[in-house]
Amino acid sequence: MAFIERKRSKFLGLPFSFTKYKITEEKIRITTGFLSIIEDDAYMYKIQDVRLTRSLMERIFKLGTITCYTGDTTHPELILYQIKNASVIKDFIMQSSEEARRKRRALHTLNIDVDDFDEEEMENIR
Repeated sequence: MAFIERKRSKFLGLPFSFTKYKITEEKIRITTGFLSIIEDDAYMYKIQDVRLTRSLMERIFKLGTITCYTGDTTHPELILYQIKNASVIKDFIMQSSEEARRKRRALHTLNIDVDDFDEEEMENIR
């Protein structure tokens, strides 16, 4: 299953942009530009959390903005602006990212900074 969407304007939800989003079970690809084209990819197994936001105008025209929080260095926040079927796509991203992590046996752990502990707490942990 794959979704191909375009970034749309808030006014009437028309696709006046040259930004395309392709969401598959393996990765998300964002293609921007008209003459000079830039493609950005993020693998599903790197997506840690997903947020759907809708402003009043987006709700009127049945659009939504999806923010994917990733472990990727180039795109820690991957934003899919003003797309149709946003809640369906958000659910698809959540399921696909979970399945991709299971397939790769990838774990997402918290990054605990050692400097936050004092010597006595470190001894208790050991």
